[in-house]
Amino acid sequence: MKKETKMARARSTAQSGMEEFLCAFDAFKQTNDLRLVEIEKKQTADVLTEEKLARIDSAMTEQKGALDRLHMRAGRPGLDLNTETGRSEVNPAWDRYIRQGDASRLHELKSLSAGSDVDGGYVAPDETQTEIDRLLSEASPIRGIASVHQTSSGNLRKPVSQGGATSGWVSETAARPETGSPTLDLIEFPMAEIYAMPATTQALLDDAVVNVDQWLAEEVRDVLAAQETTAFVTGDGASKPKGFLSYTNVAQSAHAWGQVGYVATGTDGGFDSSSPMDAILDLIYAPKSVYRPNARFVMNRRTVSAVRKFKDADGNYIWQPGSGAGQPSTLLGYSVTEVEDMPDIASDSFSMAFGDFRRGYLIVDRSGVNVVRDPYSAKPYVLFYTTKRVGGGIQDFHAIKLLKFATS
Repeated sequence: MKKETKMARARSTAQSGMEEFLCAFDAFKQTNDLRLVEIEKKQTADVLTEEKLARIDSAMTEQKGALDRLHMRAGRPGLDLNTETGRSEVNPAWDRYIRQGDASRLHELKSLSAGSDVDGGYVAPDETQTEIDRLLSEASPIRGIASVHQTSSGNLRKPVSQGGATSGWVSETAARPETGSPTLDLIEFPMAEIYAMPATTQALLDDAVVNVDQWLAEEVRDVLAAQETTAFVTGDGASKPKGFLSYTNVAQSAHAWGQVGYVATGTDGGFDSSSPMDAILDLIYAPKSVYRPNARFVMNRRTVSAVRKFKDADGNYIWQPGSGAGQPSTLLGYSVTEVEDMPDIASDSFSMAFGDFRRGYLIVDRSGVNVVRDPYSAKPYVLFYTTKRVGGGIQDFHAIKLLKFATS
């Protein structure tokens, strides 16, 4: 089957799935409208209405996840096969090592053997690392919205301006007075090691049609993406990146560099019952205007479920589905990124973040992915102990703000 035919079918399936999703959203709005009418009349909603709304909401979440996965699969390139040999276009020496464990050719290639590990294993060629990084970007929601920097060192030290540089107007012949100097902060992003250990059979490796680079990248993707995302959100910085929720959080009115400002909902463990939108609007206007054009919300699906029910003063739902498969939903016009590692709404929880994550959070990848081929530890399976080094942390403390579900 040709790749074009597969892509056409994927687009057709995605289109029909999107139509079903929009129909489900219409049903959601109708049911929620009924719930609101019941609350207005009887001070409480009918149990059956609540259950129906919960079922539709759950179905919408599953449908959106399925659409996003379908969109990612449709965007992946097919197997790039050499028509003469039927073998994928990968480095021959690397291909022989992965398939047969023959490292003799790798020792001859300085570009590969320079990164050899004392415990065995070799640094994967650039093509393999690129494929792993590409799939990680697709699977990791934080990688998709943050800045990503590559380095060859084990500890990135980046000078960051806290603001304070000044400028001025002068005439063509006037003297240029010295402007104020910016205040700089040297932020360190140490590398930490993350690993995965996919397994396969020798029979699969012997199959000439299998693209070993793509197979390895897809096998490590989900494991690494899940571990990375957790660290980028809640990591404590000890042998892992530091998550944006792990810094000192202070009320926005008292915010200073090195801290993350927050806005409180005014209600412990929830939104205000009469004006739930007020806290969200306050959160939107917490960052300076320069950060808002590329800002977005970050929350988990259960928090999304809560805000789906909110309406503005004109009766319009403030949450809207994406315009197509792979497109993010929006909240008050800003994109929403669903991250399951964000905490659920609870007393004093920071369950919603807003800001320009591209400017606010930095992910650092150390060049090189190390692979150790192990055919002995789990016979008859062949294990591939795959490691990479990653760091991360906030680089601009003005760019990201949090919503705290508390009275203050």
